[in-house]
This record gives sequence, C-alpha cells and structure tokens, in this order.
Amino acid sequence: MGYRQGRFWQPDVTVATVVVRDGKLLCVEERVNGQVVINQPAGHLEPDESLVDAALRETSEETGWDVQLSAFIGAYQWKAPMQADGSGGRHYLRFAFAAEPLSLDASRSLDEGIVRAIWLTPTELMQQQARHRSPLVWQVVADYLAGRRHPLSMCQQMA
Repeated sequence: MGYRQGRFWQPDVTVATVVVRDGKLLCVEERVNGQVVINQPAGHLEPDESLVDAALRETSEETGWDVQLSAFIGAYQWKAPMQADGSGGRHYLRFAFAAEPLSLDASRSLDEGIVRAIWLTPTELMQQQARHRSPLVWQVVADYLAGRRHPLSMCQQMA
C-alpha cells in the first residue's frame, strides 16, 4: 500500500476551519505562486499533532483568532492540476471543521504568505471563486451551509 508504479505515494494532509460570525465567514488572503488567493484558515497537519489541534493552531496562526471547534464538516480529497512549470499534481486530503470565534489577538503576526484575514459573506466568497486557492474552499463552505455537521468524536486521535 502507498505504492503506485513503483513509487511511494502519500497525500498532503491538511485541515481547514469554517468560522462564522454575524453571517460572515473568516477567510484569508494568501500569496501563492505570485498570486493572492482566498482560502479558509487552513494548513498542514504536523507530526504527532491531532487533527483538532492542527485546526486550532492553523486558524490562530493564519488569522489571529482563537476559536472553539463545534463540529466536523467532512473529509475531502483533491488532486491539484499539473502546471506548465511542472508544479502541482499534488494530492490533498483535507479535514474540515466548523468553529466559533472566541477572541482576536490583533498583535499576533500572521503566518508567512498570509496577506490578511477577512470576513466575507457566503455570496461574496462565491463571487470570488476564480480567486479560491482550490475547489475545496467553496465545497467545504457549501457543505457547511447545507447543514453538514458531524460530532468532533469522528476525528479521535489514538494513542
């Protein structure tokens, strides 16, 4: 398992949070390959880190917001298209969570590459789909808006 055509294959495991306040979604503008794109607070799972802890950490690092996770939205698999320069083609496995904002630390410096954190209505986010970092951005929000919620216990870390 994990081998394809004689090569070891392993997807990038990422987490993302859908944070809602007053009908708006917490998003980030980030610089990727010279372009400013829109994403949820999201990032890679680190070694020995639970999915829940990764979601809390990434949200804080990318937005300055401390949040409380309220539900697991779902798991998503996506393969980035190959670009002309040979980049891309990576496989992503994203675990998405719903969260409620608790407090903002405006003095916190945001992760490298993050331009700013912004609050967008679902309509504003949808209207900017051409700027989404990946199709996962809207799919996760659409599932959240459709009421997809699962208990956080679905993402237990085993010792």
